[in-house]
Amino acid sequence: MFESLSDRLSGIFDKLTGRGALSENDVNEALREIRRALIEADVALPVVRSFTDKVRNRAVGAEVVKSVTPGQMVVKIVHDQLVEMLGSEGQGIDLNAAAPVPVMMVGLQGSGKTTTTAKIARRLTQRDKRKVLMASLDTRRPAAQEQLKVLGEQNGIDTLPIIEGQGPVEIAKRAMSAAKLGGYDVVMLDTAGRIHIDEPLMVEMAEVKAAANPHEILLVADALTGQDAVNLAKSFDERVGITGIALTRMDGDGRGGAALSMQAVTGKPVKLIGTGEKSDALEDFYPKRIADRILGMGDIVSLVEKAAEAIDAEKAAQMAKKMQKGHFDLNDLAEQLKQMEKLGGMSGMMSMLPGIGKMKKQIEASNLDDKMFKRQVAIIQSMTAKEREKPELLKASRKKRVAAGSGVDVSDVNKLLKMHRQMADMMKMMGKKKGMLGKMMGGLTGMGGMQDVDPKQLEEMAKSGQLPGGMDLPKGLPGGLGGLGGLGGGMPGLPGLGGPKMPGGLGGLPGLGKGKKK
Repeated sequence: MFESLSDRLSGIFDKLTGRGALSENDVNEALREIRRALIEADVALPVVRSFTDKVRNRAVGAEVVKSVTPGQMVVKIVHDQLVEMLGSEGQGIDLNAAAPVPVMMVGLQGSGKTTTTAKIARRLTQRDKRKVLMASLDTRRPAAQEQLKVLGEQNGIDTLPIIEGQGPVEIAKRAMSAAKLGGYDVVMLDTAGRIHIDEPLMVEMAEVKAAANPHEILLVADALTGQDAVNLAKSFDERVGITGIALTRMDGDGRGGAALSMQAVTGKPVKLIGTGEKSDALEDFYPKRIADRILGMGDIVSLVEKAAEAIDAEKAAQMAKKMQKGHFDLNDLAEQLKQMEKLGGMSGMMSMLPGIGKMKKQIEASNLDDKMFKRQVAIIQSMTAKEREKPELLKASRKKRVAAGSGVDVSDVNKLLKMHRQMADMMKMMGKKKGMLGKMMGGLTGMGGMQDVDPKQLEEMAKSGQLPGGMDLPKGLPGGLGGLGGLGGGMPGLPGLGGPKMPGGLGGLPGLGKGKKK
């Protein structure tokens, strides 16, 4: 979503950081460019004015003049100001109230309220170990109550039984009494929406609020609607009083202005962002991390948190034992590739690494494709159980059969086998060097308990270049991304990504060759 803004800003900062001393004119010119970039990104005009004024006051002052690296100082000032504009500290859903805690979801029709309700309920159940009851108060949209029921069944969350003919206020009261009797911790109230804001909608929201007395009122807004989402937040806040915002479709190609303006215009924090259709595609909104991503500084902390949730600690420990004995067959490789996919694929992981923004062109030229993981797993699944355990059995005729079965060329099968050989050799080497593999895998098995680590602690570790388990952070991406050793089930520097070395020291991404010649 912030890609074009990120590109524009990095171009502006490259000019600044390339110079020695900075004059007032240099700073003013850069600020004009930044202002233009923010307006193009659909940030609200009053927010842009306030932002550039604050940056100018600090950038033209003594802070920059006395700095050893003036250009970098300006980047830091812009970063700090971005964080302030986005809301300084990240705020999660507040559940500090007597159980059952009512959480009311409001918003317009089609903004993703029902899906977001289920995502939040799933997250509270799985991550925070809360007992959640969901109730649909939407009696107007056809099958809205059924939709929530189906989402509840898919994610193992209880939903309030549907009784035909009941109105929203009656359902809200019934949900609260059912939650008290059933010993629930949280009640998610999914209210009705309209195509646009009108009086009957606001009256209904006020009645539901009076009946349920919600502790949190979350506005669900579509990030792709731009500035209209900001106006929507103001209207809902004036009439109902929202406590926070959940932005959906942050994985879209909108310009991101709504996300950047929301907090500054309404004074209400963005608490959550939806990053995809799947029920686990929900992230906490951390202003500092979003600012880091916009300015191309990466987001290692989020990547590590994601890894902690995605990696199965037991499987990782089993794989560590196998690797220590020097065993690494194609079943293990398939498991590694699936772990990578869980972490958001190659592009998802790359976007969180520092300095990647400047290497975008090289990455695009290397034909990096997230479907590659699925293709490679398909190749492995087209083999017999014996072939997976003993890849040396794969002679020419067998390779042809596997290629036909998985819909690829024999050359792709050869590339996969070469990649596996390189990884297996590496595992054997590491297995012989006592303690080396154990240290690397220690980071992984230690990750099982990483959910308990406070994000602030993680950020401190990130700043000092260390993460739990002795995993060094990549410093400006050393060859082969080795710094991420162990993130994906013990992946040594992103699995086996043999193949040609890419320019800029991004040593060896998955044996993909250089793509088709044009």
